Amino acid sequence: MTRRKVYEGKAKILFEGPEAGTLIQYFKDDATAFNNQKKGVISGKGVLNNRISEYIMTKLEEIGIDTHFIKALNMREQLIKAAEIIPIEIVVRNVTAGSLARRFGVEEGLPLPRPLIEFYLKSDELNDPLVSEEHIFFFQWAEVPEIEEIKIQAYRINDFLSGLFLGAGLKLVDFKIEFGRVYDEEGNSYLIVADEISPDSCRLWDIKTGEKLDKDRFRHDMGGVEEAYQEVARRLGVLMDAGPIASITAKKKTKDNPLGKKVKKTAKAKPDNDNPKKKK
Repeated sequence: MTRRKVYEGKAKILFEGPEAGTLIQYFKDDATAFNNQKKGVISGKGVLNNRISEYIMTKLEEIGIDTHFIKALNMREQLIKAAEIIPIEIVVRNVTAGSLARRFGVEEGLPLPRPLIEFYLKSDELNDPLVSEEHIFFFQWAEVPEIEEIKIQAYRINDFLSGLFLGAGLKLVDFKIEFGRVYDEEGNSYLIVADEISPDSCRLWDIKTGEKLDKDRFRHDMGGVEEAYQEVARRLGVLMDAGPIASITAKKKTKDNPLGKKVKKTAKAKPDNDNPKKKK
């Protein structure tokens, strides 16, 4: 049966859902960096990100944070609530890295005294510029109460994810989230977490070695991208060493790559499955 494509982004495709107010979100293996200037394919990434994001979104729902996630459909797809996406990316930072370190000429890895929230306009054409709250209000991308609610939720999500990843031996350096509006029968809107939460949208470093286990491996040609994503999934308890997901994502032998050797070694430790993981 042919499905109607609603939207295709850099990492996901949205199809019309089976019921009004729903969409089917398909996770691709495509990878991009530097506002779509660098492109590639990471074998099995879509499968892993789908599972990780599902796991995390479910955990967020359990602590009372509304998300767009409804249920997993298969290894690459999930059923989600349709939402009016606010055109702002919210980045929460705990440690200096990436563009923050470059903008201010500081080294990576410096702990921040408290979590820092930044807002970026979603626009590849403009290279996702950093914007202030005043910009958001002036150009009516979101209302004042919405931004206040977004900040409250962002800090809460950061606290939760930091603990979740710490239990898996990972440091949450920073992450990106998006929010969307949904409407009740009376026409009143409320916010839900949308998009995804995965190694595509988080910087995750091994707590002991500082090894990067996220999309930075693709951004900076470090190699071992598939192995890094698999390791995050294993530590969160959503990827076993055997099974359909493992067989699909096992595209490279660990001996082919320095990270693979480290992953193989650290994977011997039993993952802390009691800690929530990621989802979308």
